[in-house]
Amino acid sequence: MNDKNLLIHLAPEQGYNNVFELGEYNMKLTRFGILQLKAGSSWSSDTGEFEVALVMLGGKCSVKGDKFEFAEVGGRKNVFDGKPHAVYLPRRTAYTVTAITDMDLAVNESPATRDTAAPTLITPEMTRTISIGRDNFTRAATIILDETFDSEHFYIGEGLIPSGNWSGYPPHRHDYDDLPGEIDMEETYFYRFDPPQGFGIQKVYIPDGDLDETYTVKNNDTVAIAEGYHPLCGAPGYQMYYLWTMTGAVNRGLISAKDPAHDWVK
Repeated sequence: MNDKNLLIHLAPEQGYNNVFELGEYNMKLTRFGILQLKAGSSWSSDTGEFEVALVMLGGKCSVKGDKFEFAEVGGRKNVFDGKPHAVYLPRRTAYTVTAITDMDLAVNESPATRDTAAPTLITPEMTRTISIGRDNFTRAATIILDETFDSEHFYIGEGLIPSGNWSGYPPHRHDYDDLPGEIDMEETYFYRFDPPQGFGIQKVYIPDGDLDETYTVKNNDTVAIAEGYHPLCGAPGYQMYYLWTMTGAVNRGLISAKDPAHDWVK
């Protein structure tokens, strides 16, 4: 068994599907799961000592708790059908998700040591989309929650990769707090493909070779990236989506260091 395997397969079932717990895969600031519900069904939880970001992948739901109610969250059919809705919840918040239609969402959790923003509905109009790269490493990134939001650890967005293109290229890392050139943030990638039988290639490595992994990623796969450079590419003929959840202990932002071996690629 490879004790450095960072790839997690998932065949989601109804209800909450745990992907990894805090501390697994050396992920010290992240717990991750997928919630799937049939229309009319509900799921209740409590954030406890975590801040939580619920990112709608597809369908509609309500999210309710003490002194807050978001009656309609979501709307896109799936991750390839428009921009996301998300709900941010601070620590010590009980909440219930009720499916209006068949739906699924990503449950991002990070340990909180302070009170952060009140429960917040993040609508597509509150996100922003940027184009990154050029040629066959062009991709679109939609920023859902950034460093301007009162979260302790989260920086969350989505990537849409055209057929056959690369992302995370030139290879970059965010392993050290060394401003202005780099921020220390662990990262979770969760994948979907259109059509769903598609696949991609994810690499995670550090220059000394102590970590050098290459994975075939498929629908509903997750890669937990506590450290290392992490480029990826999608197979031709398929559109590739990934939800990226970054968590930083001290700083947050899209500030990373490129692999010097490939930094000549602009």
